[in-house]
Amino acid sequence: MTIKRILIFLPTFLIIFLVQSYFWVPTYKQQTRGNPERLKEYITGSIGDASILNPILSADSASSQIESMVFEGLIDRDKNLHFRGRLASSWEIHEEAYFYINEHAYVPGLGIATAEEIAGLIKNAKEKKDSLDSGLKASLKNISRISIITPKTFITTRNKHIQNRTKKDRKLRITVRAPAMIKLELNKVDQDLFLHLEKLLGNNYYKSFNGEQYLNTATEAKGEIPAEYTSDILPPFRHNPVLIFHLRPNIRFHDGHIFDAGDVKFTYESIMDPKNLSPRIADFEPVKSVEVVDPLTVRIVYKRLYSPALGTWGIGILPEHLLNREALKKEAVRLGKDPETFSMRQSGFNRKPTGCGPFKFKEWRSDQFIALARFDDYWEGPANYKDYIVRIIPDPLTQEMEFYAGTIDSYGVQPHQVKRLKADSRFQHFSGTSLGYTYIAYNMRRKPFDNPMVRKALSMAIDVNDIIDHVLYGQGERITGPFVKQTDYYNKGIKPVPYDPEGALKLLKKAGWTRNRNGWLEKNGKPLRFTLITNNGNELRKAVLAIAQDAWRRIGIDVSTDLLEWSVFIQERVNKADFDSLILGWSMGIEPDLYQIWHSSQTGPCQLNFAGFRNKEADALIIKIRQEYDHEKQVEYAHKLHEIIAREQPCTFLYVGRWTAILDRRIVIKEIDDKGNVHYKKIEPTKTGDYTFSFNKWIKLDEMPRLMDEN
Repeated sequence: MTIKRILIFLPTFLIIFLVQSYFWVPTYKQQTRGNPERLKEYITGSIGDASILNPILSADSASSQIESMVFEGLIDRDKNLHFRGRLASSWEIHEEAYFYINEHAYVPGLGIATAEEIAGLIKNAKEKKDSLDSGLKASLKNISRISIITPKTFITTRNKHIQNRTKKDRKLRITVRAPAMIKLELNKVDQDLFLHLEKLLGNNYYKSFNGEQYLNTATEAKGEIPAEYTSDILPPFRHNPVLIFHLRPNIRFHDGHIFDAGDVKFTYESIMDPKNLSPRIADFEPVKSVEVVDPLTVRIVYKRLYSPALGTWGIGILPEHLLNREALKKEAVRLGKDPETFSMRQSGFNRKPTGCGPFKFKEWRSDQFIALARFDDYWEGPANYKDYIVRIIPDPLTQEMEFYAGTIDSYGVQPHQVKRLKADSRFQHFSGTSLGYTYIAYNMRRKPFDNPMVRKALSMAIDVNDIIDHVLYGQGERITGPFVKQTDYYNKGIKPVPYDPEGALKLLKKAGWTRNRNGWLEKNGKPLRFTLITNNGNELRKAVLAIAQDAWRRIGIDVSTDLLEWSVFIQERVNKADFDSLILGWSMGIEPDLYQIWHSSQTGPCQLNFAGFRNKEADALIIKIRQEYDHEKQVEYAHKLHEIIAREQPCTFLYVGRWTAILDRRIVIKEIDDKGNVHYKKIEPTKTGDYTFSFNKWIKLDEMPRLMDEN
């Protein structure tokens, strides 16, 4: 069945019903007549309900939309994509770097040198004006303080991995007699510091450091200490970036409780608590410690270089007083559950959240609506809208009819609706290329998806260009890999997988799959059969579901499909990796850090690498990208990672769509100048296409006003 034929078979009765339904929906004028409160409500339509309203636990866009109104982060980005303070008024970034004295290395001009001699050498080099390499000179200039940490002995434990052991691994007790260490305090992060210092200390000073000689185990622990333990316990050198946030005073949570540094530390600890199964762990694993310096100062130290560090603190901050251990224990007792096993994931907070964002939670009726009310004590001033409401309307045609009538103010405009809505003079519209992509993921833990030839063949059997033309009405373009297409991290040199059904059959034959007498592909007497799933309510994904099924059946694959409600789809199938293949989309940020989605350590329950992609070379590149502060090198690593993922085809990369947002022209930005005069301005999107950036200043008027932009 061709794409055109699939689209033709939309049920006529459904369209007739939806058109008829328009006539009983009250118009905007009818709604506001005698009810000026409607002007103070912003109502948006969503095809799916939220799953959990907790920013450290959720991973879906429906939940994030609400969370962005209820919670506030320490920072976010301004219209020009520069970081700006939110709960934090300012911040500082510097570094503490350490290296052990190599007691067996020959240092030029010193021979075998003590800690005092090494510190003196670095101090003297700092004072030299000439004759130094430019890179070394810059690194030395960046050093604000040099100090010596004396030798110390301590005991640490690691798991002793025993082959064929079924019980818990034994603990390996290790005594460490660490040599002296040099501590360097830096004004800013310097990833090349130790590379440059080798020009003073000798090329092999760090490479020849043998940490193993300082480690000893108890007599009963036989065998050598694994190399990874040595490098972890006693590395030759260590970068420890430091991030200090200064918080705004007198900010309140929606229940009146004052926000402070303890809430920031608590949010971090909650993410890292394994009981909570937070999908954000990967973002915060590089953190070594979070210290409350005082109620308005937080000091965060990182274990290693981590270039995305600052951006991660845009996450919504949780209220410690409502979710700490004592609060959860009381809730568990009240609910008749075991306080020792009760976790934040089970808390009623996730259905009735409290943050310090511009709107506070009001009501949630599953699969009907989520209502928020303006928070009048919001630190930046109250929003113009009194209420923010998300209505769950799974059908996009119903959404369009309600939008025309004014019962909703915005919704996810579908590609086939764009042309007529953009042509209507009553509306203002915004559009751009999405920061993300739609894909078909394969569960690589299951056969036959563990074979890259099968995955590539599945991609080759689908005509993606036809999907873009007839499902998206041209509102999209091909994508070949995991990075945002508008950034330079995206490798434009990689060609899309071609539409080639015959080539797909050849690959499948090479993988051992041949047609039987009934035309179905089989291997060792077993048919090539699996299920493709996606969420109900998304007509684009539903169309792709039918198209992919038809394409695969044409080459002899027995594919069944299933549509699931959003919450069931996410919680029961995606989070538990209980699927063969699925259709989903990623909404991405502009940063190139893909650790959560593609690193092999992120394949567990509620983690985001639910396809189960594992590749050592890709893992190494992902780590390099995270630890690289040089943009050009990040781009180089990103292009290599893109190439690997495109070759392995853990998913069929389909398309990046163009987004279009439509609003009534009477929705404008209201500003009040220093003299108290009111001005109205046109809504303008940011560089990333975020047209809701100034949402708290939006207002809907009875009549279209004269705009400042028109003067």
